[in-house]
Amino acid sequence: NIIVVMTHAAKNGESKLLPRCTLPLTGAGCIRRVLTDLALLEIEDGAFILREYAPGVSIDDIVSKTAGKIIVADDVREMRFN
Repeated sequence: NIIVVMTHAAKNGESKLLPRCTLPLTGAGCIRRVLTDLALLEIEDGAFILREYAPGVSIDDIVSKTAGKIIVADDVREMRFN
């Protein structure tokens, strides 16, 4: 179970979550989750599934900053930090 931790967008504002990887792949298909500064997403069938969003971030912001296919889960919730 590999989790990638990264920023959601580049410094110029362009999404880093793309429809297809543009870099050479060494482990295609092994990443299941992506944690960004905005959200926790799972990867299923080539789409990002939005599971949790950071406090103060709207779902619309996340959708607009995601270039790849994104699906908002029915049970999406705000991240909790204890």
